[in-house]
Amino acid sequence: MNEPAARPGPKPRPPLREQDVGGLKYFKVIGSLLESLRGHKACANRKLRYDQLACLVILHCFNPTLSSLRAVQQASGLRNVQKKLGLRRASLGSLSEASRVFDPALLREVAEDLAGRVGAAEAPKRPVDLPEDLCVLAVDGTLLEALPRMAWALWLDGEHRAARAHVEFDVLRAAPRVLAVTDGNASENQVLREALRPGRLYVLDAGYAAYALFEDIRQAGSSLVARLHDNAVYETTEEREPTEADRRAGVRFDRVVRLGCRKNRGELSAPVRVVLVHVTSPPRRGLARRKSRVSSKKTFRHRPEQYDVLLVTDRTDLSAETVALLYRYRWQIELFFRWLKCVLGFGHLIFESRRGLEIMVYCALIATLLIRLWTGRKPTKRTLEMVQLYFQGWAELDELEAHIASLKPATD
Repeated sequence: MNEPAARPGPKPRPPLREQDVGGLKYFKVIGSLLESLRGHKACANRKLRYDQLACLVILHCFNPTLSSLRAVQQASGLRNVQKKLGLRRASLGSLSEASRVFDPALLREVAEDLAGRVGAAEAPKRPVDLPEDLCVLAVDGTLLEALPRMAWALWLDGEHRAARAHVEFDVLRAAPRVLAVTDGNASENQVLREALRPGRLYVLDAGYAAYALFEDIRQAGSSLVARLHDNAVYETTEEREPTEADRRAGVRFDRVVRLGCRKNRGELSAPVRVVLVHVTSPPRRGLARRKSRVSSKKTFRHRPEQYDVLLVTDRTDLSAETVALLYRYRWQIELFFRWLKCVLGFGHLIFESRRGLEIMVYCALIATLLIRLWTGRKPTKRTLEMVQLYFQGWAELDELEAHIASLKPATD
């Protein structure tokens, strides 16, 4: 009798071993950090507590071996993981259900508390004429690719789903903060409008170029430096002569204007400054030309060698050079998105609900902030690789600590 043919498809993965999930020393710090989550009202009748779920998700961020929710569930059954994290073996159903029940806002509070403690040594220096009490925040959103069955993550169509993480980034402290996680079509302007606070200077790209939003920022007791569209309409009321330092920074003109046409000029209650900056891109590396690509705004992006940037600000006390420099600092949030999606590998979603995705985003943010606390610097790919090698058991604890010590800034 003929034997049945082997079933097509990938071979099953080998079971997870104890040595595959090593390096749990640093989770003692994480456990104490998440202790406030134990009293969550949804934990009363559950064996899996909120702090334990968060620890497992952070472990997933640090350990490339745990590439799926089933791998995380299997890791929860290992004695070493149970001992270090203080949890029992969790079932696949309890992990999936918990991600839909637990409140992400509590985890967000933990991430914000952690963000208040960090500071990168190589963060940009504060401009001389910028007030010391003014916090500079770059605000933007980034798309997170979702599955077609995630019906809540509306974006292009039924086959192309995406969520959007709205982030503000303190550029002078190199500390990120997640404002919200929404579907891909949610309004970035509205999310920022709901999160406005006084005493901030918001640095925005052209996607936020709405005059009503500019007025809301001013009414909230904050300031702005934002990029305008090249076809912006304004009426000049005063010409400010650029200094020699302004010209070296690429400033072509500095004007006080009434922004908008007759139809929308009333949306701004006071005149603002418009600064035109000429930008020269650095030469391309290599021989191949960079191809145009579709951005999250569904438009084609390309990289010209020279172009002009039209900036608007309500600050009259800052030099035009400082205005241009603050907008250049906005690139820090783009580097953070690259870290989050390309280096940390926040691409494969282990949860599919909106709450579950928020929990994943906040845990990834906590993992990023922990690396910054350990090293005193912005995280790099090399540091993440060293942490992952330690968690996989290839690097010893003293080797990881020596790497972290080499990154910390020297003290006098």
